[in-house]
Parts: sequence; structure tokens; C-alpha cells
Amino acid sequence: MSDSRLFKILYYLLDRGRATAPELAAEFEVSVRTVYRDVEALSSAGIPVYAEPGRNGGISLMQDFILDRAVLSESEKQEVLTALQSISATGYTGGKEMLTKLSALFHVNTRNWLETDFSRWGNCSGDNSKFETLKQAVIHCREIKIIYVNTNNETSRRIVQPLKITYKSKEWYLKAFCTEKQDFRIFKLNRILELELLENTFVPRPYPKQEDSHRAYRQIVLLFSKEAAYRVYDEFDESEIECLKNGELLVRARMPADTWLTGYLLSFGAQAEVIEPEYLKDVLARQALEIYKKNKT
Repeated sequence: MSDSRLFKILYYLLDRGRATAPELAAEFEVSVRTVYRDVEALSSAGIPVYAEPGRNGGISLMQDFILDRAVLSESEKQEVLTALQSISATGYTGGKEMLTKLSALFHVNTRNWLETDFSRWGNCSGDNSKFETLKQAVIHCREIKIIYVNTNNETSRRIVQPLKITYKSKEWYLKAFCTEKQDFRIFKLNRILELELLENTFVPRPYPKQEDSHRAYRQIVLLFSKEAAYRVYDEFDESEIECLKNGELLVRARMPADTWLTGYLLSFGAQAEVIEPEYLKDVLARQALEIYKKNKT
């Protein structure tokens, strides 16, 4: 007997209200006898499903059973549906189908008041496919082969055991165990150029709890012009920002001083100045000079 079919029959009855045994048999491609066995199993599990004989009879559930005896309160149901509404907006999951099912299960019509979109501008079909493959790999504990580009622009081929997909600071990441390094690693999804789902399975291990990684980084002191304020408040915590009398913003933050930081600071153009550390000023100046040489007319 399929537990999945039992749930589908339950959902079908919730959605339609009533159905005949032949109708259910045709819908789920089983015999009428199997349908009655399934109904008996649902009844034994405490679901008030019953069959009425006769021309206008059929199989149905006691009216409002789910609503009256559900464990969740009305506000909790709305919170669940809102969470699913947000997840389905990412375009990465089957949240829309589950949202429809639970709306019927809860007897609640949720309003589409929330819109969240984590995808990049432009064609995001590749992102969606990548996300779906990774989701299957995590759920079914299957290894994956990836081609990855790190922050130093180095391309590597790895076989990893995916443990969790996480969203942090406006980006998707994969937490995994790297079989080559024999250690835990975090991979930025946008930098996974190629991805292959392997047949090899693994026993998942808990990803180690990380302490506040910012403490391990050196403090960077930056000065931004007031014209860049909208970006500064978007991308730094308020506790890291000091507004000066002239409107400029002084930022003290612990950040990894790598090629990503250099590119990030260059994106501000002349609106950003490095105060500390001194060597970062030199790195930024050299990069800016190279850009000037390549683009001067």
C-alpha cells in the first residue's frame, strides 16, 4: 500500500468534497477493491472518511474535520502559507504546488501579498536547474562533481558531498565536504560552472558550527562620500558606520582582504577611499592604474 496514494486520496477528497470509488480508481490507476482498502486504511488511521451507498452516494470526509481538529491555529496556518509563498517566489522549488495543496488542506485562501525574488536579472534558467540538482543531491545524499572558480580566479575540479544549501548576504552557497581536501568547504553557487550528479551515495555528517568568522578578519577602515550613502547603508551594518559632519561615512568592518574586496571597492570608483590598512591602499591604486591604462584613449 502506498502512503503517497493515501495522502493523494485524502487531498482529492478535500479538494472535491466527494468522489465515487470508480472515479478514485481511474484517477489513481488502481482497482476499485484497492480504493476500498485505502479508505479502510485511512479510517483505521483516525481519518473520518466514510462511504455512502446508492445512486447519489460516494466516498467523502466528515465536513470541516481538518479545520476543526488541525494542530495548527489559524494564525499558524497563515504563517506556514506565507513562508511557502516566499519560497515559491525564488523560482527554485516546488513551493507553488505545495502552497496549493496546503491551502486546500487548511481550508484557507491565502492572499498573494508577498513577493520575493532571489534570482539574478536576466535569464535565470541555469540557476534554477543548478539549484534543483543540488537540492536532489542534498536530499538523497549523492555526491556531485563540480568545476569551481575561487576568489583567486583558480579553476578546480572536485567531487564533494553536498550537505546544505544556504542563503547569506544576498547570495546562495553550498556547504559540503570536499573529498579531495578531506575537509568541509563552502562554495558560492554562482561560481559553480559545471555540475554533475553522481551515483555514489554518502553518509551525511553535520557541518561544523562556525564561530563568528568576522573576528578572524583584519579590521578595514573605509571612507565613503555622501553620494555613496545608499550603498553603504545597504551593505554594512549600522553599528559599523559613522556619519561625519561633512556627510561622509566612515566605515570600520572586519572583512577578508582578498581579490573580491579589491573588486568591490573599485566598484565605488572615486567615492571610496581606503584609510587602513596601508597595503590595501597600494593594491587598490595599482588596480585602478591598470584599469586606466587599458581604457585610456
